[in-house]
Amino acid sequence: MNDYRQKIGRIGEELALKYYAEHGYGVIDKNWRRKFAEIDLIVGNGQEIIFVEVKTRRSKNYGWGELAVGFRKKQKIKHAIDLFLLENEIYKEMNIRFDVLVVELGTDNIPKYTNYEAVEL
Repeated sequence: MNDYRQKIGRIGEELALKYYAEHGYGVIDKNWRRKFAEIDLIVGNGQEIIFVEVKTRRSKNYGWGELAVGFRKKQKIKHAIDLFLLENEIYKEMNIRFDVLVVELGTDNIPKYTNYEAVEL
């Protein structure tokens, strides 16, 4: 991945953190990685834990962010969630959800969010 795309991705993830904080969720982890497993953002509120795939776009020229989370990506995320829960048993009793948060960075520098909540894995 080139530096520009990494920078845009990091900006989107930071904006996603703020988005979820404004909705009452605290950060559990971000950029959680294991071999062949990765989760962009993990947030929770004491009763619910949300695993978030963040897709950041500057324009529609690169495609719709939500379409970048296809069958294979969902399978990898499901595997990552399972690994995370094996390592962190304290979260097993919480309600678990998977979201795709699309962050669009327009020319006006005001981010627009589209949150696909409870995406089926």
